[in-house]
Amino acid sequence: MPLTVTLLSLCQALLVSGNILLIAVSPLIGASLAPTANWATAPVASQWLGLMCATIPASLIMGRLGRKRGFVLGNLIGLIGTAVAILALRQQSFGLFLLATWLIGIGIGFGQLYRFAAIEAAPKALRDKAIGLVMGGGVLAAFAGPWLARFSRELSETPFLGSFVGLGVLYALALGILLGTRLPVAFVEAVEGEKKPLSVILRQPIFLLAVSSAAIGYGVMNLAMTATPLAMAGAGHDFNHVATTIQWHVVAMFLPSFFTGHLTARFGAPGMIGAGCLLLVASAVAAQFDAGFAGFNVALILLGLGWNFTFLPATGLLTQSYQPADKARTQAANEFLVFGTVALTALLAGPLVNTLGWATLNALLIPVSLLPVLLLAWQRRWPSHPLARSQKG
Repeated sequence: MPLTVTLLSLCQALLVSGNILLIAVSPLIGASLAPTANWATAPVASQWLGLMCATIPASLIMGRLGRKRGFVLGNLIGLIGTAVAILALRQQSFGLFLLATWLIGIGIGFGQLYRFAAIEAAPKALRDKAIGLVMGGGVLAAFAGPWLARFSRELSETPFLGSFVGLGVLYALALGILLGTRLPVAFVEAVEGEKKPLSVILRQPIFLLAVSSAAIGYGVMNLAMTATPLAMAGAGHDFNHVATTIQWHVVAMFLPSFFTGHLTARFGAPGMIGAGCLLLVASAVAAQFDAGFAGFNVALILLGLGWNFTFLPATGLLTQSYQPADKARTQAANEFLVFGTVALTALLAGPLVNTLGWATLNALLIPVSLLPVLLLAWQRRWPSHPLARSQKG
C-alpha cells in the first residue's frame, strides 16, 4: 500500500477524533446555551450544515487546485472555527457557537474527501483495501476522541472550552501531515475528456443505489448517535458513561473497515449494503428493551456496524458510476445529497428524542433503515436492469 494512503489514514484518524469529541460535547453545550431544550442539537445540525455547504465547493476546488491544497484549506477553516468556538464559550453566546460549529463543519466537509484521495493514490487492485485502511483510521480515533473529551472537559474554568483547544491541536497536526504528503497537484483527467450531463449521471441505477445507501446509512446512524448523549443524560447516566458508549460505537463504526473491503470483494456491494441495513434494524430493536448502560452500548455498537456495512461499500460503488472527466461533479453531488440528509437528521435529533423518547425514536428508524433493501429488491425483480448487472460485477 502506498505511503500516501497511510498518511491519509492518519489524517482521517485526527479528523474522526475531533468529530467524536464534538459528538460528545456539542449536544451538552447546546443544552446549556440554547433558549429551549428542542434546540440542544442545533450546534450539531449547524456542523453538518457547514459540511453540506462545503461538499460541492470542496470537490470543485480540489478538481482545480488538487487534493493537497483543498485539504490544507479545509484544516485552516477548521482552525478558525475552533477559535470562534472558544470565543463563543467565553461569551456564553449560542449564536456565535452555531457559527463556530458551521465553520468546523466546512473544514470537516473537505476532510470527508480523504477516502476518495486514498482511492486515487492506490493501485486499482487495492482500492477497496485503501478505502478500508483510510476509514480504519477511525479505530485510533475511537480511543483518542473520548479520552480527549474527558481530559479536556475541565481544563478551563469555562466548561468544555478546553475541548476546542484540543480540537485545534488535532487540526494543526493534520495540517502538518498534509504539508509533508505528496498528492497530485490537480486532477488532470478531471478537466480533459467529454463530460456527461449531470442529470444523466444522477439517473444511473448504480449512482442511485450508492447515494441512497450512503444517505440512509449515515442519516439513521447520525440521528440515533446525536440523540444518544441527550437520551443517556435523561436516563441518569453521567458524562463518562456517555463518552464510553460513544467510544465503543465508533470502534464498531471503523474497526470492520480493515476487512469490509475483503467482504465487499467476496459478496458484492449490494449484499454488504443489505447486511448493513439489517444491522441498523437490529440496533433500533435493541433500543426497545434496555435503557441501561449495557443497553445503550449494544444498540450503539450495532448502529456503528450498520453504518460501516452501508457507507463503505456505497463509496466503492459510487466510483463505478462516473468516468474521470465527471469525477468532481459526481463526488460533489453525492456528498451534497448524503450530508444534506445527515444535517437534517442532526437538527431533528433533539426535538424527536425530547418529544418521543429514545425507544420510540428508534422504532421509527426501522422502516427507514430498510429503504435500500427495498431498492435492491426492486432491481432484482427486473434482471435486465443495469443495477442487476452491476450487482453481478
